[in-house]
Amino acid sequence: MCGISGLFDAQGTRAFSRDLISRINDVQAHRGPDEDDVHLEPGLALGHRRLSVIDLATGKQPLFNEDGTVGIVFNGEIYNYLELMPELKALGYHFRTRSDTEVIVHAWQAWGEACLSRLRGMFSFALWDRNRQTLFLARDRMGVKPMHYAWLPDGSFIFGSELKVLTAHPGFVRDIDPLAVEDYFSFGYVPDPRCIYRDAHKLPAAHCLTLRRGDSAQAEPVPYWDVHFSNDNSIGLADAQAELRERVKESVRLRMIADVPLGAFLSGGVDSSAVVATMAGLSDTPVHTCAIGFDDPRFNESAFAQQVADRYRTDHKLEIVSSNDFDLIDTLARLYDEPFADSSAIPTYRVCQMARKHVTVALSGDGGDESLGGYRRYRMHQGEESVRNCLPHGLRRTLFGAVAQMYPKADWAPRPLRAKTTLQALAMDSVQAYHHSMSHLRAEQRQALFSSAFLRSLGGYSAVEVFRHYARQAQTDDPLALIQYLDYKTWLVGDINTKVDRASMAHSLEVREPLMDHQLVEWLATLPSGMKIRGGEGKYVLKKAFEPLLPHDVLYRPKMGFSVPLASWLRGPLAQRMKESVLSPRMLASGFFNANTLQTLINQHMGGHHDHSTALWMLIMFDAFLREAMEPARAVVSTATSERVSA
Repeated sequence: MCGISGLFDAQGTRAFSRDLISRINDVQAHRGPDEDDVHLEPGLALGHRRLSVIDLATGKQPLFNEDGTVGIVFNGEIYNYLELMPELKALGYHFRTRSDTEVIVHAWQAWGEACLSRLRGMFSFALWDRNRQTLFLARDRMGVKPMHYAWLPDGSFIFGSELKVLTAHPGFVRDIDPLAVEDYFSFGYVPDPRCIYRDAHKLPAAHCLTLRRGDSAQAEPVPYWDVHFSNDNSIGLADAQAELRERVKESVRLRMIADVPLGAFLSGGVDSSAVVATMAGLSDTPVHTCAIGFDDPRFNESAFAQQVADRYRTDHKLEIVSSNDFDLIDTLARLYDEPFADSSAIPTYRVCQMARKHVTVALSGDGGDESLGGYRRYRMHQGEESVRNCLPHGLRRTLFGAVAQMYPKADWAPRPLRAKTTLQALAMDSVQAYHHSMSHLRAEQRQALFSSAFLRSLGGYSAVEVFRHYARQAQTDDPLALIQYLDYKTWLVGDINTKVDRASMAHSLEVREPLMDHQLVEWLATLPSGMKIRGGEGKYVLKKAFEPLLPHDVLYRPKMGFSVPLASWLRGPLAQRMKESVLSPRMLASGFFNANTLQTLINQHMGGHHDHSTALWMLIMFDAFLREAMEPARAVVSTATSERVSA
């Protein structure tokens, strides 16, 4: 795993300095502490930071072919490189290394852009072909590895694994994109391809970008793959279980190739437990497993992880983390480079920190919920869809909309009595309803939060447009498949993969995700939704497939997740920090917020009758972003002045 960076001049006349490329490359030294190097030629600069995992001796980058005409900087792993290597040798290509990096170089020479269809793995790379005068960027199908880019005011192009590569360039302008702020306060992250800065972009998952020397037009990303939910596989349940075990086994086997210590995260959930059980069946030695527990039993899954560790006699390491482990706010702001509100980033950071003491590569269970229908919200959405399908939209909008407006927001009540959100969703169409359920702050909450000047700057834009854009591409009428597709494009890439990539790379740890193997994902998309959710049980086919291999309690207990006690933090030890952050001069001067609303959120939460922990945490993390990312650059926030009112 590595960090990549680079600069490109479409005219080929600009001479980039070694000091500049070295400086922007080194801001992501945590991604690759083992080696670093740069390459310079007229109109091009490539930088690389290496975390050595495969071919420790000869895999240094930037890596070029024999005559020096094709070079690459690459972040990730190509799991089928050992299969591609003899095929490329048969075509006449010679290898000087044993690395998967050189496989990409020769695959490009052999197949051009079509090489992407041959690569199985997680990757982002930039490849320079001097003969074709072409810079080619690509990102893996599931968006596991990141790629950021921008066109600078002087016309040059910059790219890097992390956004901090772009902001380290003295010519990059840190104007905040109002649309990204709206997206953040809906999703809790800024979804691809947008970045928090107006001029920066994320290369979307399963896309490539081709820049050609002499072409002054700004190239646009092009998709090279997508998942198609056919849901038409006629396979029986028993055969599906057997095939699923074999496909998971193959995916895990490919991800166990490494020249460094390798292990797995073991949370005690179904997905990570299935991965560990599969690893144990493939390994002659005990699997290294890592877990963290919490001193608060409401959030502690370590006993379930221990059951799996005992069953497979893994070399298990456990660390207990305090439930008041909230000292990472500023660290996370520096790490993620833009606002990021998933509070589970805290335990994710800790488990990566702990795992790196024992291994360099760790397998995870990420992606299982999205592919196999594991989230509670999937089952709720299906239930709502059955009601929506019975009544025309106009009637639903009138009936449920009116009832929802009258129904109180009962944060204090037991979950079955908190019906306001469900009633609101029943009045909406399917896409709007799912966005409503996924939004950290719903549309009316964002309207109240933002200043009137900021709302005008949005020009009518709403974050629901992100979902509507992808829904038009989904090509499925199946209710579960549609929201799985939306999660693949947004939640999985923008939240889960971003969280794990930054947390793991902060500790120079490589994380591999067997359940995100694109061939496995493609096959799962052919299975009927009834195999994924049946009788109210999510991940049904996976649980049935692993019943012989995992304890019943692990498979069928309620899902817990990597939660932290936000509400109690913000009424207790974080209360003062919350007030100072939410009402900081930075926040009030930004022009984004209605100061009355900020004060009301604090007062109501501290009074105990409303749980505004989600909104307040998002505001704390936004303030941390402004302080960490914006103030050092003395950047100008591009919105109108704040509506200042007395609290």
